[in-house]
Amino acid sequence: MSGATSAPRPEPQGGERSVGEIFSSITTELSTLVRQEIALAKTELRQDAKNAGRGAGLLAGAGVAGHLFLISLTALVVIALGDLIGYGWAALIVTVVWGVVAAVLAKSGQKAVKQVPPPLERTTVTLKEDAQWAKHPTS
Repeated sequence: MSGATSAPRPEPQGGERSVGEIFSSITTELSTLVRQEIALAKTELRQDAKNAGRGAGLLAGAGVAGHLFLISLTALVVIALGDLIGYGWAALIVTVVWGVVAAVLAKSGQKAVKQVPPPLERTTVTLKEDAQWAKHPTS
């Protein structure tokens, strides 16, 4: 045979690998595992930030509605309804309407924020699984 192709290396008896091969395999698997965990963490953080942003937007809407509540209490009562039903009743109606709007927006925002899972929840679970595997890699 010519030197163009190399003969396959004979495996040690019993299918045992050398310490160098085992170390190389562990290093490669650990490197792959770390890259996968980092990718999972990035994906999870992006999703959590998106959900938190939506909840914050709803809470901001509640703040705007609350601000409009104060403005409406003064301006709308006097201008729009004061001459029709009396100033006291007009003030009460406008106050109740904006109070309901603010409460609905605040509750919706609060619900959205509560749906955001704890930081890196899935990554934490997989890291625990990886640690268990590292302790008992053959099981």
